[in-house]
Amino acid sequence: MTPYTLEQFNQLAPRLRQRQLLDCCYCNRWADQVQEFAPFASVEQLQNIAARVWAYLDEGDYLEAFAAHPRIGDLQRLQEKFTSAEQGQVALADASTLEELQRFNRAYFETFGFIFIVCASGKPAREMLATIKSRIANSREQEIRNAADEQAKITQLRLGQLFAV
Repeated sequence: MTPYTLEQFNQLAPRLRQRQLLDCCYCNRWADQVQEFAPFASVEQLQNIAARVWAYLDEGDYLEAFAAHPRIGDLQRLQEKFTSAEQGQVALADASTLEELQRFNRAYFETFGFIFIVCASGKPAREMLATIKSRIANSREQEIRNAADEQAKITQLRLGQLFAV
């Protein structure tokens, strides 16, 4: 993502601004609705609007956003699309931890029908593993809520990264 000033972001053509929003959270309805509020008075206003819009979307919208993520521990896809900081310190984990993380990711997907979503920024692989283990016994409804909450955190981080400091 290219860092913008708020003024530059507000002046982007709607299609380009939507592309930047989709890079933060790949959900078309979310990006469309957030964009309706442009121009934004501040980054904080944009982040607040983004969070409010996200809270009122439905499961299909959440699943669209989840599907755009690499699985935690999927290092090949991570390297192709995302920065290593986005998945915490997973790339630094030992082979046995990564294997267990991949095994739990498969089980999670088979159980819930979507990938495990967690805001992993700066977290070690062992913490990710403990989190997935603690959530795998939840109901699907609870996991949709958990994943949506984690997606909201990820989106907030990415929105902040859109702007030059």
